[in-house]
Amino acid sequence: MADMEMEEDHPRLILHNFLTEDECKELEFIHKSCSTIGYRPNVFSTTLSHLIATNSAHLIIPFLPIRDRLKEKVEETFGCEYELVTEFTGLISWSRGASIGWHSDDNRPYLKQRDFTAVCYLNSYGKDFEGGLFHFQDGEPKTIAPMVGDAVIYTSDGRNTHSVDEVTSGERLTLTLWFSRDSSHDEDAKLILLLEENVLHKSNNVPWSLLPLPASDNMYWFSPHQASNQDIGFDIRLGRLHALGFDVYYSRDMNFGSDLSELLMEPMQLARRDQLLDHKFVNVLHSLQVAQFYFWKGCKSQAFTNEVQSGKAVRLSRSQSEKITQVNSIFLKDTKLVETVFQSADRCYFNLATFLLQSLNGKIIHVGVNRDTMLCVRPVQLGDVFYKISWTAIGIV
Repeated sequence: MADMEMEEDHPRLILHNFLTEDECKELEFIHKSCSTIGYRPNVFSTTLSHLIATNSAHLIIPFLPIRDRLKEKVEETFGCEYELVTEFTGLISWSRGASIGWHSDDNRPYLKQRDFTAVCYLNSYGKDFEGGLFHFQDGEPKTIAPMVGDAVIYTSDGRNTHSVDEVTSGERLTLTLWFSRDSSHDEDAKLILLLEENVLHKSNNVPWSLLPLPASDNMYWFSPHQASNQDIGFDIRLGRLHALGFDVYYSRDMNFGSDLSELLMEPMQLARRDQLLDHKFVNVLHSLQVAQFYFWKGCKSQAFTNEVQSGKAVRLSRSQSEKITQVNSIFLKDTKLVETVFQSADRCYFNLATFLLQSLNGKIIHVGVNRDTMLCVRPVQLGDVFYKISWTAIGIV
């Protein structure tokens, strides 16, 4: 890790390889399986409060050691040990067309509590995306080309006014945190309240489950320039599945006179090319988490593909294909836009058996809602952060 010297007039620090590639990939998995529409056009975000609200609080665990390391580094660098709280933690990605002009991070009255900013880059300029260079208005370095694992730390005030160039292709992904000396803005206190409410709700005759519960549909609808008109654009959950080569199939007939947004909360199956996968998922967010998990781990780990039973799939019938086309006509109105916003993963080898029955040791079990609707695997190896977590929500328990 190489640290660059800070300028007195423009306090900032660049840390190379602050995060490991595995940490970056884990956070990328969480973002691509949980994100919603962000705060600016062509931006997507995943906040810790959103993870709690969508019954995915277990996905917060990988953030915790990273947040602690960043806060300690900020306090050490700027001489404010034991003074700071974390004000905000979020995964933010910028797709084609996203940019932001010159600004400081405390440039609004409701942001004045922000004292320090930390941005960790989870993928690389020139490899995963084009454009999106980071510029400081004054001081050195003037320009930063994001590289996976690097972190930029700076004061949130006008001494570090900055901008980000427009992203021209790919998806630029960051972990962004703000720190404050004002304890009334402690993010952890707010998250604990949300978790307590969640636990109380579940204890009130609600079965305990870690299966994801999607947020309201308008949080997932992407359209150019964030137009509210749903006649154009696409649902980002189906969009990300489409980029991975999947279509969504619902067995029930669709009544076009009713509110079809509820359809995405219902059990469904995935299709790939001319095959319908046998397993049912609880809802579309559940299927997205399983698919993203597979493309994170399944394509790259030989251990992940050992001793796997054959998967089950059937050839799509004409009527099933027609239903898939109907779903796409509603939720993927612009597939060319999808392919522009999200990079295709077709370059990654797909093995149907390993997708359906993913296992670290070949011991496969099936449990879940009604014991028959969810693929589950019990991994025995606990060698890294991911496998120390209960991953029931994506079919890994």
